[in-house]
Amino acid sequence: MAQHFSLAACDVVGFDLDHTLCRYNLPESALLIYNSFAQFLVKEKGYDKELLTVTPEDWDFCCKGLALDLEDGNFIKLADNGTVLRASHGTKMMPPEALAAAYGRKEWKHFMSDTGMACRSGKYYFYDNYFDLPGALLCARVVDSLTKQNNGQKTFDFWKDIVAGIQHNYKMSAFKENCGIYFPEIKRDPGRYLHTCPESVKKWLQQLKNAGKILLLITSSHSDYCRLLCEYILGNDFTDLFDIVITNALKPGFFSHLPSQRPFWTLALFSEKDEEQEALPSLDKPGWYSQGNAVHLYELLKKMTGRNEPKVVYFGDSMHSDIFPARHYSNWETVLILEELRGDRDGKPEESEPLEKKGKYEGPKAKPLNTLSKKWGSFFIDSVSGLENTEDSLVYTWSCKRISTYSTIAIPSLEAIAELPLDYKFSRFCSSNSKTAGYYPNPPLILSNNETLTTK
Repeated sequence: MAQHFSLAACDVVGFDLDHTLCRYNLPESALLIYNSFAQFLVKEKGYDKELLTVTPEDWDFCCKGLALDLEDGNFIKLADNGTVLRASHGTKMMPPEALAAAYGRKEWKHFMSDTGMACRSGKYYFYDNYFDLPGALLCARVVDSLTKQNNGQKTFDFWKDIVAGIQHNYKMSAFKENCGIYFPEIKRDPGRYLHTCPESVKKWLQQLKNAGKILLLITSSHSDYCRLLCEYILGNDFTDLFDIVITNALKPGFFSHLPSQRPFWTLALFSEKDEEQEALPSLDKPGWYSQGNAVHLYELLKKMTGRNEPKVVYFGDSMHSDIFPARHYSNWETVLILEELRGDRDGKPEESEPLEKKGKYEGPKAKPLNTLSKKWGSFFIDSVSGLENTEDSLVYTWSCKRISTYSTIAIPSLEAIAELPLDYKFSRFCSSNSKTAGYYPNPPLILSNNETLTTK
């Protein structure tokens, strides 16, 4: 494979929406998501009212890449070889002795080869994006509460209530029915939670289109919420930018499912209902669709480009829903939006809040989710305590390994590349290269300072 990647060489440029094209004001959106679940658990399921109170310090628990064992209530951070680097029971971090007793130096019981381990199963849940992370804090506090109430409860069955909370707040009809807390609040004050798209990115999108690229928007958000976001961040004419818009894409199944399992549906757009109307045997023309699959989409892209193998690049923020499936199942180029690159430098987030918002929303601020967690340490590397009389060694995390395995490049935001020429040659992640090659504009500081790490 070539050492470099260029947008100029791509025929098709696709985008995820949430946390990719649309950036959120993370301290505000995280609290809104947390409250949407906490209020449901307390009011509808009878959980402890203490869940409703969350302090700015509590947010330090949040770190992308954690897995929750749904049976024992433990959160874990994995090394690239599947061993457990750190763990907590609820929010209570395990000291080294307890960690060694619980996990030793063996692979975690659910660990499998990269392609074999789903991020979501009936036994565990991986937290890999900013919609998920507030749920990690909530679930950890639920474990704390149940452990305290039930004298050291060892096994847990609260996940069904979390799923019910997801259904209540985020089901397909929730937006138009004003169910729950999340959608009504975003509608009421979008400027509190969303960042408008920078002018540089709008111009870049138009530049891609003017260069003859086919532009795709593929999001698991439903059509009504997608329209609200896009009109706010891009303007009412946002559909002019995209040749194909796919909502309710149900990723990662969009990439992994067969066409017969996940057909495209037409939509009654701009009506009061926004309902899916008719399942399609194939995708024949550009437009706005619901659900669908990458196989039928690629057949349409062949027709639109006149190429047997059009080259597609897809931008997304979720390894589970975007990057891994687009690369593994569809062999697309993938660009990971990794906001941790913003918050990496000395734990200080890059300035991301528009000046006009400064001071508008008062009150103690939560730690931005893209900054370093004191409890969990770096998203990218961690230390393994040495055996007796030996030094600790540094190892890559499982999350870091997946970035270099499945991403073509990783960037902090679209804005970071929007003013580059389309033929700019990015260094790509390659197995023969250093682990830092694909990060643009700079690798994480902690990786730059530790180029030679232990790989197992």
